[in-house]
Amino acid sequence: MPSKKESSPKAASLPLSRIVRFLLRSLWSLVKFLVCIWTALAIYYSNFPWAWPRLILAVAFFIFALWAVWMSRKRRTRCIFVALVLGVLTWHLSISPSHDRQWLPDVATMPRAAIEGDRVLITGYRDFAYRQWNDFDANYYEREVFLSHLTSVDFYVSYWQEGPIAHTFLSFNFDNAAPVCISIEIRPEVGEGFAPVASMFKQYELIYVVGDERDLVRSRTNFRFEDVYLYRIQAQPEAMRELFMIYMKRINELSDSPEWYHLLKSNCTLNIIRYKKNAVGSASSRFDYRHLINGWVDRYLYEAGYLDTSMPFEELRKKSLINQSAKGTDNDISARDFSRRIRESLPGMDPPLSSNTAYPTLPVKKIPSSLTTLLPTRPPRPGLKIEKGLLVTGTGEKVVQIPIDLTPVRFMPGNDRFAHTLESFKVGPGIPITESMISNHRNPGFEELG
Repeated sequence: MPSKKESSPKAASLPLSRIVRFLLRSLWSLVKFLVCIWTALAIYYSNFPWAWPRLILAVAFFIFALWAVWMSRKRRTRCIFVALVLGVLTWHLSISPSHDRQWLPDVATMPRAAIEGDRVLITGYRDFAYRQWNDFDANYYEREVFLSHLTSVDFYVSYWQEGPIAHTFLSFNFDNAAPVCISIEIRPEVGEGFAPVASMFKQYELIYVVGDERDLVRSRTNFRFEDVYLYRIQAQPEAMRELFMIYMKRINELSDSPEWYHLLKSNCTLNIIRYKKNAVGSASSRFDYRHLINGWVDRYLYEAGYLDTSMPFEELRKKSLINQSAKGTDNDISARDFSRRIRESLPGMDPPLSSNTAYPTLPVKKIPSSLTTLLPTRPPRPGLKIEKGLLVTGTGEKVVQIPIDLTPVRFMPGNDRFAHTLESFKVGPGIPITESMISNHRNPGFEELG
């Protein structure tokens, strides 16, 4: 007869095996339930054109799936369920992103970067003039920067509501020009808004919005009334420039081939972390839950040593809120100085050159009203161009003559642009103004002001 000591291990193993079987059955049930949920949602968010039929099909499938998986004992029923799931999966995979849709105005233009060694020319550079959040003048320009002048990178966390979820984006700072701000976002069509569940089912294309901080940041602080925090990233210059080039190459890839935004695979924060890993290396590149719960990602960056650690995180975070500084930039004049103003009181930052002070000013001149200027006939960089009170110059071929009065000239090096304030239009014959006349402020065709 076996002793109690001999029988006790066998007796103890029975409850353990039951627990393991229970856990495995529970896990399998959860997998089947998630498959049912995913398939029903994939039907509802498919490209089938009418909403009500999609809803009816999704609900009908879900009811059938629950019956087939947990109630029916027929093998044939389960085979039908599997076939339907595979069919919906194939349908879902066949839905392709597109550039040809009716986009909202703020995402209507895809940016692109022309890279020539140290020089990067960005087209589709956004600088909207806002009156209200949904009331703005949509301005897109060209912007030229040089990698050798890139000095630092700043990280933004913007909260549109209370909670642990936020929008994150970057600004690249240059020692001879205003920052270049880049925000990874959804590209909604007219009538669409962001929905977290929908974003996991091919509802939104992906866009990298490139523009001025007085647009991408100021729209959030002054018009959306979001809480925005700004941090200086601690990194080597080589890593910052590599990160910028990764962004530029991704911008071109998206311009050539559209891609889907996905909340859990390709969102604002995950892409920043992924590109940081590629630029810096594999150190501290393990996944962290705060990559998804991105309202806490600033603490993650602090713990990883990418933010200023000379003070406790709570103190750094309190000092990094920029909303109060941004409030004083509600008019056009102060908005030009936006980038400098929001950084003046931030820890560890030298205020960058702003849109108002970024470029050296030539001696003040005025073009006589008898002269005419040149207007381009085609983009992206043709001759001279008049846009909403600005005369912008580049290099070009065919032009037409339009007579105008202009006041002080301001040279913007690195961008091949000159900015002038328009006084009035006057129709009449005149002498064409050439680029050499504009660029040479000692030309006798100009007269001194003051």
